[in-house]
Amino acid sequence: MKANNKNTENLICIASIGKPRGLKGEFFLNSYCNPKENILEYSNFYIKNNSIPNFQIEYIKKLNSKFCAKVTDINDIDAIKKFTNLKIYINKQDLPKLDDNEAYWFELIDMEVIDKDSGDLLGKVSSLKNFGAQDCLEINPTKLSVDDEKRLIPFIRDEFIQSIEREKNIIYVNWDKTF
Repeated sequence: MKANNKNTENLICIASIGKPRGLKGEFFLNSYCNPKENILEYSNFYIKNNSIPNFQIEYIKKLNSKFCAKVTDINDIDAIKKFTNLKIYINKQDLPKLDDNEAYWFELIDMEVIDKDSGDLLGKVSSLKNFGAQDCLEINPTKLSVDDEKRLIPFIRDEFIQSIEREKNIIYVNWDKTF
């Protein structure tokens, strides 16, 4: 699988190098994809800072519920061990195209959040949080917001998140501004 090092501006982290597996340089691959099996759909991988010269993933294979991979030219446990937790990236342009009303998490950052019923601007998405039960959008107020309240809105489709308009950079929500 072809890979190299490049400017990380257009890259998105999709995996990391886990613990070594066996003695021949294999490692457990921690997939950040959802579903995790989507890691098998990509072939051009990148790393930052030239940590591994001529970085190239030779193969990725599924072992039960985990993934195992090997970097070309790394053939023993000691050599791969020093790269544990190194992040693996793909180019954002390699991501599959989404349908209308869908967005990747990284695209949600800085989108305006508007209450669909009142039309009030609640603020902009500053980050996404996961508190175990549900992902939440963290909303920070802007100068044009209806008030100066910070909010956490659970990312639950059709209940709180009504629609996402990527082209307009807007998320419409069903959210009472008194929450």
